[in-house]
Amino acid sequence: MADATLPIPSFFESQAIDALWRVPYQQRASEAAAWAHRHRIPAAANDAFRAALLLIDVQNTFCMPDFELFVGGRSGTAAVDDNRRLCRFIYRNLHRLTEICPTMDTHQIYQIFHSIFLVDGKGHHPAPYTTISAGDLEKGVWRFNAALSPRLKLSADEGQRYLQHYARELERRGKYELTIWPYHAMLGGLGHALVPAVEEAVFFHGISRLSPPDFQIKGHNPLTENYSVLRPEITTDAAGNPIDDKNRTLIDKLLTFDAVLIAGQAKSHCVAWTIEDLLTEIQARDPSLARKVYLLEDCTSPVVIPNVLDYTAPADRAFQKFADAGMHRVNTAIPLSEWPGFGQ
Repeated sequence: MADATLPIPSFFESQAIDALWRVPYQQRASEAAAWAHRHRIPAAANDAFRAALLLIDVQNTFCMPDFELFVGGRSGTAAVDDNRRLCRFIYRNLHRLTEICPTMDTHQIYQIFHSIFLVDGKGHHPAPYTTISAGDLEKGVWRFNAALSPRLKLSADEGQRYLQHYARELERRGKYELTIWPYHAMLGGLGHALVPAVEEAVFFHGISRLSPPDFQIKGHNPLTENYSVLRPEITTDAAGNPIDDKNRTLIDKLLTFDAVLIAGQAKSHCVAWTIEDLLTEIQARDPSLARKVYLLEDCTSPVVIPNVLDYTAPADRAFQKFADAGMHRVNTAIPLSEWPGFGQ
């Protein structure tokens, strides 16, 4: 079974990718155990070649057409199509995937990229998709919302100084400008949950391979964006005091695998920034480690908001940079046995 591709279980409904429904856990658990026995799928602990599948923010908020930040790409259905291919890939390669690591973008009301965080001279909040530059903040076009001071323990002046520092740091590091996003991935809400079809595939994998998924929470710090699961955008305040830190535990863990496969949403933001941070760590340790990273390019799409934003070109440039560094841009229609270096 090591090199063969598995069949897709009969319960998988490829047309239900963009629907909300409850995963029947007990039934799927029984079916997964029977599936493992029927197809002689070994426990993941016995894998000689260990492969991790890092799923970036495959959540309803990004992947359902009626939700807050649906990644439609240029086609208008991108995330739905990506997840259909992703589910099929997981089922066909259950026996080759040692562990699945889903990341969960996790937000609450008071966050630096939510409109409530800033006000203009009339007390109005910025609209979603407004970009906030360091110059805007220095001129007072936008200011820290002092009404948040008691909860965030920042005075009005401290909050404004922090915002200015934050925007300057983004510019200095070549990051996107601070963007005001619609409220999304709200903790406890439907948008925060994994897409049901993907959750079902992850659950089925965990039971059949005796390998529970390693969920990673990101984005909960109100004072920084956290596109990457490996590192927040800003880690210190203007005085150099730490406000957050990179996810050293996950970085170290990923680099112990023989292969790291990456998919999810959005290619231009959370996926690209996560890969960028992983590449930075690899280049600091051993640049040859880049060859163990596989980018599932048909299971990720860029942010495109018609007539507003289109990040397709920046996403493609980023992926080319990653490939130039030694990472592999792959397609899930190609068997893993034909991927360069996979399993060797």
